[in-house]
Amino acid sequence: MNENQRAKIVLKILNKTYPRTPIPLKHKNIFTLLISVLLSAQCTDLNVNNVTKNIYPKYYKPIHFVKLGRKKIEKLIRSIGIFRIKSKSVYNLSKTLVEKYKGKVPKTFEELEELPGVGHKTASVVMSQGFGLPAFPVDTHIHRLAQRWGLTNGKNVVQTEKDLKRLFPKKYWNKLHLQIIYYGREYCKARECYGITCKICTSCYPNRKKPFKTKKA
Repeated sequence: MNENQRAKIVLKILNKTYPRTPIPLKHKNIFTLLISVLLSAQCTDLNVNNVTKNIYPKYYKPIHFVKLGRKKIEKLIRSIGIFRIKSKSVYNLSKTLVEKYKGKVPKTFEELEELPGVGHKTASVVMSQGFGLPAFPVDTHIHRLAQRWGLTNGKNVVQTEKDLKRLFPKKYWNKLHLQIIYYGREYCKARECYGITCKICTSCYPNRKKPFKTKKA
């Protein structure tokens, strides 16, 4: 079985398992989506949602966070991992949006990735989930699953993104990114499936007997 055949199996199972893909991070607008994605680094979506549900009803524009200042932002997101670094990014990001973009989130990868605290993965999530433009955000979880399913050789997340974009038609990217995340959380967990028990793993590799070791991003 080659990678194209495995990609077809993956797509078929994911479409059947998750016909609908709600965005896991709760947000009020594209700006709050950007903030939530930034906050979700090294932190669960659930934890981010629990914190932001008390923030976004009152603070949902860049100018709001500029007026709050770093110390108050720190207090608001204190229960989130590496909150000091993130509060600095949130403040500087908001300041840049106010000063350079009139409070609007820019709509290109180049401009997004120039914002404080925003990397390629964060920009990809905003482009796909916020603006609905084709993107394929790849985090460590998607990187792990793509290796298990034989869709990439696992050198790094950059290579994994290229491989997934090559294997799947552009029209599927935005939904597929979320489907893979949901499937990984429910069926192909890092310390439960090991590449030998879930439906995708057994369909793509019916003869695999030993746990599959993934290469870290």
